[in-house]
Amino acid sequence: MSRGLDTGTEFITAEIDAGIAVITMNRPERKNALGAGMLEGIAQSLREVETDSEVHVVVLTGAGGAFCAGGDVKGFAEGGGAGGGEGSWDEGVHRQRLSHRDTAGALYNMPKPTIAAIGGAAAGAGLSLALACDFRVAVDTAVMTTAFARVGLSGDYGGTWFLTRLVGPSKAKELYMLPERMSMATALELGIVNKVASPDDYDATWRDMAARLASGPPIAYRYMKENINRAIDANLWTLMDLESTHHRHTGITEDHMEAARAFVEKREPQFKGR
Repeated sequence: MSRGLDTGTEFITAEIDAGIAVITMNRPERKNALGAGMLEGIAQSLREVETDSEVHVVVLTGAGGAFCAGGDVKGFAEGGGAGGGEGSWDEGVHRQRLSHRDTAGALYNMPKPTIAAIGGAAAGAGLSLALACDFRVAVDTAVMTTAFARVGLSGDYGGTWFLTRLVGPSKAKELYMLPERMSMATALELGIVNKVASPDDYDATWRDMAARLASGPPIAYRYMKENINRAIDANLWTLMDLESTHHRHTGITEDHMEAARAFVEKREPQFKGR
């Protein structure tokens, strides 16, 4: 049975069903631009699902045929720019850092697989949030762009970190400094997205991926994700030490023993997260 979560705002909806939490940016008239408390709603939803034992995979998506247009540029123009807001400059920087930590940072560090289901345009900070996820599944009609240079901003929500590790520093500089609308064929070729599907198959494609992950071994996934995230910056010996600890830990779980029995019995394992 599915159940909803209180996100604190009508512009973010969240629902849990069959081990899958779907967090939806719901401001379609503005292509889900990040305004009106949306980032706080995403952060609140991520805090809830991170500690919910019934959630095995997290999907971030957008309503109304768009993923997320990024920052609310119209709101910036009306409110004194992206660097505006209440309080001192230092207080504003601190708020931004907390927002980064609680959204893009939370998606990246989430001890569960995360999927960005990209049903339309992903731009600016919206693209950064998609890049923070473990997997990206896109409809073939979607477009991506960093967009920041077009509005005189340098970029936020970890996009430069994520993109540089996906495509390398030279290509990342090109995509940031000369922002073009990238097709999903190009994004797939560059390794920015994992799967691209037609409009008819898009919904089933990301849901199938989510269902497959939701039925997998949660403890093993948690440590796989930590191993790979740490591998980005760790040296080989540090990483192999971490692998040793995690591999031995997963080797004493009920899930491991169930998988071993299932292998012998020639059936699919039933993982319980224990």
